[in-house]
Amino acid sequence: NHMADSATQRSYRAPCPGCGAPVEFKSAQSTHAICPYCQSMVVRSGEVLSRIGKMAELFDDHSPLQPMASGRIRLDGKDLPFTLIGRLQFSGPAGRWTEWVAWLDDGSMATLGEDNGAYVFTRPMAVNGALPEAARFRVGTTTSINGKPYSVAFAGQVSLLAAQGELPRLPALGQPFDMVELRSEDGEVLSIDYGRQPPQVERGRAVLLEDLQLKGLKGESARDEQGRQFNCPQCGAPVSVQLASTKSCTCPSCNSLIDLSGGMGGELRAALQDEPVQPLIALGSKAQLQGVAWQVVGFQHRMGVEPGDDEHFGWSEYLLYNHKRGFAFLVDAEDGWSLVRPTTGAPQMAANGQSASYLGQKYQLKYSYQAETDYVLGEFYWPVARGQKTFNRDFASAKGLLSMEQGLGELTWSSGDRLAAD
Repeated sequence: NHMADSATQRSYRAPCPGCGAPVEFKSAQSTHAICPYCQSMVVRSGEVLSRIGKMAELFDDHSPLQPMASGRIRLDGKDLPFTLIGRLQFSGPAGRWTEWVAWLDDGSMATLGEDNGAYVFTRPMAVNGALPEAARFRVGTTTSINGKPYSVAFAGQVSLLAAQGELPRLPALGQPFDMVELRSEDGEVLSIDYGRQPPQVERGRAVLLEDLQLKGLKGESARDEQGRQFNCPQCGAPVSVQLASTKSCTCPSCNSLIDLSGGMGGELRAALQDEPVQPLIALGSKAQLQGVAWQVVGFQHRMGVEPGDDEHFGWSEYLLYNHKRGFAFLVDAEDGWSLVRPTTGAPQMAANGQSASYLGQKYQLKYSYQAETDYVLGEFYWPVARGQKTFNRDFASAKGLLSMEQGLGELTWSSGDRLAAD
């Protein structure tokens, strides 16, 4: 079947209407491209290219991914090669994130996106019937798409900050549009983009970068180390950031909490912290837990209070990192230690809130409480702030733990296991 292969492989090149440099379209489905030389936004209509303005500069997300990196994804039992041809950077209530446009060998398009410190691979999905308008989705409620129940994990406005490469769509720069994220009990994630008419739905699952057999990644040595050093806006002491995905960190000299979510070039904001809490495990410590080599990169101390109770209780969370696996949390609470990771899917909670089920396992509610972060150290992949409040529910089964956190406009779940203190 060489004919079909060569048809899907055909690419299109033409001079940029802005500067004359060659602009390439690999996919017939791509409508937009950003000229790598002059940052012109180029829109393609058949064989005609026109310039529709200029793209903002990318913020450096220090991702190992880069344009033209290639890999393989297992779909419907076969391995399909893909190439990353474009990148979109968005901003929303929980900070900034990046989505990569993947061009599959069969000519179709997909998205490799960041998801709570991990990655998801999603593809366009057809929906039976009309979708409700974005305002109808409420975080924490259940909705049904194509007859399958999903929990609403996020509903809110996001906007495009910058883009690069070749793109099947280009939302208006800086213009807020509605985005809804749904998660299922069997580990699926669904995103609905209301920036397009009709709204575009993509469905996918968590992936490990190591399983994608990626080639053409940025070399570790090519990471711009100087770019990750700056002076603390509070005390002026040098601060260096180790991790690619860090959105906030603390100053080693004065412990101020510094917000990096605007990128290194953005205005750095700092908040003073007093009353230090001493972590039992030093930042930078390394260990094997459940067969994975983790390093402690962040620490937060949190306080909780049960509704109608004056008794406060405290616990500590260590943020762990592994460059192939992403992030996990080592939790030190009154009832012992546990290791939990954010889930891609969302457990189904019973109507009375007393139990939840996930991946075929049932968990009983143990506690529900208001939580507040009161001290942080190290680096985090979301913009953490002191005084951040969430409503939490902890569930347990004989096999493990599930916890739900509901903050402003977003609901996240994590699952994991107890660990013996030794």
